[in-house]
Amino acid sequence: MPKLVIASASYGVHTPEALQLLSQVFDEIRRVDLKVGEAEDSTARKIGDADALILGAGGTVTRKVMLDASNLKIIARHGIGLDNVDLRAASELGIPVTYCRHTGEEVSVAEHTVALILACARRLVEADKAVREERWGLRASLIGLELRGKTLGIIGFGAIGREVARIMREGFRMRVIAYDPYVPDAVFTEHKVGRVDLEYLLRESDVITIHVPLTSETRRLLNKERIQMIKKGAVLVNTARGAVVDEEELSKALTEGRIFYAGLDVFEQEPPAGSPLPKLPNVVLTPHVAAFTREALYRMDIANAEDLALFFRGERPRHLANPEVYEMGLRAKQVRK
Repeated sequence: MPKLVIASASYGVHTPEALQLLSQVFDEIRRVDLKVGEAEDSTARKIGDADALILGAGGTVTRKVMLDASNLKIIARHGIGLDNVDLRAASELGIPVTYCRHTGEEVSVAEHTVALILACARRLVEADKAVREERWGLRASLIGLELRGKTLGIIGFGAIGREVARIMREGFRMRVIAYDPYVPDAVFTEHKVGRVDLEYLLRESDVITIHVPLTSETRRLLNKERIQMIKKGAVLVNTARGAVVDEEELSKALTEGRIFYAGLDVFEQEPPAGSPLPKLPNVVLTPHVAAFTREALYRMDIANAEDLALFFRGERPRHLANPEVYEMGLRAKQVRK
């Protein structure tokens, strides 16, 4: 039977059913800790002779890692972000990469996004701190924003962005606009969301929320110039990837009061050691936990386990990030049973 390495601290913790399923597929299962920025040699060494890898947000699987871990036949990304996997190299080397898109995790991320929007608009962290420190008199200065009738701008109109749009339009009666050059017009019409360009969105939105993957195109999408375009007094929320936003320029805009508040679940470096953001009062921070609900983790854990089981039965996984690998040819011409 094949061997599995799990490099995700949260995998299976709340889903024993997933581990039980994996135990029927793999003869050996071991856990490793892969860190952001870890050397390729170290990453490959930890993967060793494993046939399969469940990869969390830590560590990066490059072409060299895949070449050195020469027994690796499939990578299961525990999440939907693919910025820590060289997808092109995986396809060229015949390694399928599965992920957790379309497993319903967008519901949890969308709800966390809404929670951050509300926490920013009503300054909940500052208010909580005032009560705990017995500074009741601060209440008169903790003036927030009302959302009803305001404009919500969504950058990235995929499954998460659409769910955020539904909640905020139906629940808070916000006007919703979105920017996404890759989504057909019909989707915007179906969800009753106005399609706009990025510059218009930044200038017109009272609340901006980011839901794009990290690619060469989206890295520093909100750079100095675009951050300066943001409507004065707006709220900015990011539950996508930290590197989409220039954090230094965001910090300046928050310090100067050009941006009212920011809610951040992701950072360019995680944890954000040395970043000025945690020192600012008008920021709500969470440690990359938008998808961390029991329900979402259950669905993601099961999806990873089921896809690995399908693969090692010689069948095609359901949640492929690189389906072209089945046309190009698998690294394992015959998968070991």
